Amino acid sequence: MKRRVLILFAHPALEKSRVNKVLIQGLDGLENVTFHDLYEAYPDLEIHIDAEQKLLLDHDVICFMHPLYWYSTPAILKEWQDLVLTHGWAYGSKGNELAGKSFQSIITTGGPQRAYENPDPNRLSIIELLAPLVQTAHLCKMDFLTPFLVQGTHMITDEQINSEKQRLDLFLQNHINS
Repeated sequence: MKRRVLILFAHPALEKSRVNKVLIQGLDGLENVTFHDLYEAYPDLEIHIDAEQKLLLDHDVICFMHPLYWYSTPAILKEWQDLVLTHGWAYGSKGNELAGKSFQSIITTGGPQRAYENPDPNRLSIIELLAPLVQTAHLCKMDFLTPFLVQGTHMITDEQINSEKQRLDLFLQNHINS
């Protein structure tokens, strides 16, 4: 049985992004993938909780796709979590709606991979920086999967961007068919 993938995309300055513009091209047309741009859907930040919870229920793999902003997610993803992942629904003794689903981060970083290795200028690895998301997945009884990373985006060539786009599409197809 094919799995359904939900991509919750958040980029507050997409017009300035060379990499994410390419990575998201065509994602909304992939079979069994729902691409949901949170900044586009909620320019006023008025998140529709019931609609977002229904999206979560309809999918098997939940992906946060975003650039690493100040070592975290863009603000709308935090707002989304605060409002959508409610006690008694997503977590707590009766909050089992997300149990057994997979959680995946798809992240771009301006800094190269070596910037997130010890010893390094950023002091923490990507997994250490993602600890709040790892814990959120755990609290919601979801399986946290190894992040999909595109790093060094400040120095990446157009050819490398296209290669990363192909890698992402293949990665998503593997999620669907696993």
